[in-house]
Amino acid sequence: MNHSPFRAPLVASAVIALLGGGFGATGAVAADAEWAGFVENASFYRQRTGLSKSRNTLQMEMGKEIGQVGAFRRVFIGGTFRGTYDAVYDLNDNDFGDDAGGALTFESTFLPGGGNTLWGQSPVSTGAFGFGFDTNNNPNEGMKLLGSELHGPDGGVGLGVPVRPCDKDSRGCIDGYLDFDENDLRYPEFNSRLDFLRELYVDAILPQDDGSEWAFRLGRQQVVWGRTDLFRVLDVLNPVDFSRHNIYDELEDIRIPMWMLTAEKRWGPTGVFGDLNFQVVWNFDKFRPHSLGQGGTPYAILQAGDFFRAMNNCWDNGCTVSNFAFGNLATDFPRHTIGIRKANLPSWSLDNGQLGLKLEGTYESVGFSLNYLHYRSQLPSLRGGIPARNPFIADNVTGPGGEVGGQELPRDYLIAFDIDFPRINLYGGSLDFYVDAIKSVFRVEAAYTSGEEFANTLEPRLFSESDVARWVVGWDRPTFIPFLNKRRAFLISAQLFGQHLLDHEQKTLTDPSGNTFKVGMPDHEDNYIMTLLLKGWYKADTISPQIIVAHDFEGQATTVAPSVDWLISNNWRLVAGANFKFANQVDDFDDCRQCNPFPPFTGPVGAEGDLGVRAASGAMAASGIEPLGRFTSGPIGMARDEDEFQVTLRYRF
Repeated sequence: MNHSPFRAPLVASAVIALLGGGFGATGAVAADAEWAGFVENASFYRQRTGLSKSRNTLQMEMGKEIGQVGAFRRVFIGGTFRGTYDAVYDLNDNDFGDDAGGALTFESTFLPGGGNTLWGQSPVSTGAFGFGFDTNNNPNEGMKLLGSELHGPDGGVGLGVPVRPCDKDSRGCIDGYLDFDENDLRYPEFNSRLDFLRELYVDAILPQDDGSEWAFRLGRQQVVWGRTDLFRVLDVLNPVDFSRHNIYDELEDIRIPMWMLTAEKRWGPTGVFGDLNFQVVWNFDKFRPHSLGQGGTPYAILQAGDFFRAMNNCWDNGCTVSNFAFGNLATDFPRHTIGIRKANLPSWSLDNGQLGLKLEGTYESVGFSLNYLHYRSQLPSLRGGIPARNPFIADNVTGPGGEVGGQELPRDYLIAFDIDFPRINLYGGSLDFYVDAIKSVFRVEAAYTSGEEFANTLEPRLFSESDVARWVVGWDRPTFIPFLNKRRAFLISAQLFGQHLLDHEQKTLTDPSGNTFKVGMPDHEDNYIMTLLLKGWYKADTISPQIIVAHDFEGQATTVAPSVDWLISNNWRLVAGANFKFANQVDDFDDCRQCNPFPPFTGPVGAEGDLGVRAASGAMAASGIEPLGRFTSGPIGMARDEDEFQVTLRYRF
């Protein structure tokens, strides 16, 4: 373990000491700071599950002006503290708590009438000589079928997902990554990472002799680089908690604050620029990925948390998979054969931090920025090729090629993975400008990244790198709509987001019957998402209706979110709304049932990765909705079962 005076917990202690004991001779800061806050209940309801959220929040915000301290012209302490209790795990524990899930059966299309197979009772044991897995340690209870909210078996791969909190059922809980117990889910801010500290920082301004100044901020904070909403093109310094409400909460509420130091050189107006600043951001906190939602929670973006938990259970304990052997028989796999072995989260060290640089200013009323960031991917990458056992060779038996049964050796084209978080370099920039002729503000961001990794069933380790270009254009315009309101303009705001994978790799195969299916990278080479906001105001701006529409062009999915915000008084606020999704069926994609990881048992020796072998196997045996179809459907399409009615009541004090 690397012990350093810069570790985040020690920074936390230092800042908290300022709050409790003052700064120099200023006395107790917390006692005479300015405080504000709110209490809130957000209750969401789905038709299928009933209550999906009953989130009760207390948030406090404080600020304390210290004034001049030594050479620093201004010192200020700020903080935001949030505590949450989500009662859904108590009020609806049949769907999201102790009693969630049940027993499963798995489809075998080969059997008469498409017969069903109980967990652990496959008619074909991939263990070949009588072993599958121990159902005493891995029982048929507390589970759901992966993706069952969105589709039936459909002749494809089916996996069992343990869905109870990890203190009730530890199966599939990935150590240090997705292993939340019930209290972690109920009270998400109260954990070892001190997430109740939404912000806690010290600001200090140091004047320079040339009239410029340095502005420093040290502590837990959100650093916002983006100019647009929802789409994180440049705004990627903080990871995001998608488990709170998928992509639909405000970024301010779902960014995960990190312990960082920002230093900004402010020149102000110069001979060429109306304003010019240079910022250095050092994220010295221990790495944190996005929170994607754990298997069994109400919100798990792309249902990735469900897939990860199912696969980790397969690795640790063995599992049954629908329609696997020969593409049409449910199959029992022993432990350490397929699945997710572990998540490789980097340990903390100073040289394992993240560094960002930004030059920002205005030129002839055009705001601009140039950005560079060296960071770790906050999204997980599944890297195959890990050591795994060959289930076709009994323990201590010598098989073809001299392999001894029970050995764990690296295997090409095997669906056995570690989770990693690769290093990424981001180069980007942004603009914002006003066009008076059409009374509109435009916001533009663009970024180019290298080092990102994507699933790819054409590669031996089932992933590959691709450089990625992303951009977003936003348009805002106040517009009178007389038949809705003759006295007050509406805000119309639209955004178009684009993504292009420069090293995209995908092929279409045709089986002997003429059916086609796709192999390679399931992510779209090019994708576009559009959003549109229409927001109005009535009754002296105390009532504000709005509607937000988002459409994923390649995913063929749309969400529509109408709401009404009523400011009842200076203290009380009520928001009533809904969120509806409309999406096509998730697309099939190569699921690697015919990837031939164990020749000669799964295919001819020398045919590993041979596309002809996969094509000859038939489309139904080589593609399906699970697990890679989720990348073609996107976060909107994969949440199409999550239509909600939402009521939020807030009291601010």
